[in-house]
Amino acid sequence: MAVFAALGFSPRLVMFDLDGTLVDSAADIALALNRALGDLALPEVGEAQVRDWVGRGASRLVYCVLEHAHRPADLHDALLARFMVRYQASVCAASTLYPGAAELLAACRAEGIALACVTNKSYAPARALLEALGILESFDLLLGGDSLAHKKPHPAPLQHCLQHFSVAPGSALMVGDSRNDVEAAQAAGVPVLAVPYGYNHGEPVADARPDWLVESLTALL
Repeated sequence: MAVFAALGFSPRLVMFDLDGTLVDSAADIALALNRALGDLALPEVGEAQVRDWVGRGASRLVYCVLEHAHRPADLHDALLARFMVRYQASVCAASTLYPGAAELLAACRAEGIALACVTNKSYAPARALLEALGILESFDLLLGGDSLAHKKPHPAPLQHCLQHFSVAPGSALMVGDSRNDVEAAQAAGVPVLAVPYGYNHGEPVADARPDWLVESLTALL
């Protein structure tokens, strides 16, 4: 049976979010963040808190940490710089692929579907994470949060992919775990499928009204 047959839809291009969709990376992000906080003699945060904060890029994550700790926003640049150094040095100590992720990517490749990874994570750690998990070569294109002038929920990253592959919005699919993914897809006119297990800032992703919601990527095989 063809991949995505359960949706009654055959996309020519699939754009995947990374963190919370393909990869559970919160443990590594929390570890790097706490090391960066230690570098600046700031109090640590819990992994559960980090899971509610990730998904909107490193800069926003740092602002959430400082707000939580009641620390001044002018510490942002210093903490962000330390976090990026710490995370790049240990991007995949505990991160794991979600069930069905590798198999779904392989099935898409076998059927000739173009694949893009569209993440708000900065390009360098995103590429390192994909490479460490053995799925970098699955993607024809990788866009990080710093690859373009805008990141999700702005539609620009998805529109860039559509133009890159010469695919109409209605022939593409966005797969993500958060409101950012759903809103970016809706703004670009792209059908969107969401998974409920990722990082959506503490709210059910179903509230964002994706076109489809599946409990696991294995349901798409």
